[in-house]
Amino acid sequence: MLKTITSIFLFLISGVVICSPKKDESKNLYYAVTKVIDGDTFYVLNDKNQTEKVRLIGIDAPEIHKSQRKDIGPYGKEAKAYLVNLLKDKKVKLVYDVGRRDQYGRTLAYAYLSNGLFINEAMIKLGYARAVTFQPNVKYSKHFVQLEREARKKNLGLWKFE
Repeated sequence: MLKTITSIFLFLISGVVICSPKKDESKNLYYAVTKVIDGDTFYVLNDKNQTEKVRLIGIDAPEIHKSQRKDIGPYGKEAKAYLVNLLKDKKVKLVYDVGRRDQYGRTLAYAYLSNGLFINEAMIKLGYARAVTFQPNVKYSKHFVQLEREARKKNLGLWKFE
């Protein structure tokens, strides 16, 4: 009887080990930041040793250059400077939501420093960017909206100009 129970137990354990999903190793990859474009976009050197343009999900920092679609925004230079300061000579972990690329071919991601700092969150919390939501990437949308409300109440960053 004890032998049967032991056999069943060992079988169940081996089944758990065999059937358990593989750990997603990409979640532990950190990519070197090569250039910051503005307060919500930067380049990394990916695992194929190619530069990859990354757009932070859920945030919109003020523009630093006039384009056909947008004007230069107040606090845009400060937002870029803050992101440069955060990312200079650093590596970031990229975490993806449902949609991995935007209409311009940029990688869409949440970014984290090795010390755990959630970059998308910090940009909104300190008033360097506003919260924006584009389906289907909505994982942190409610949280980001709440952070924006708090930054507005405190007149932080770009909210000083409203």
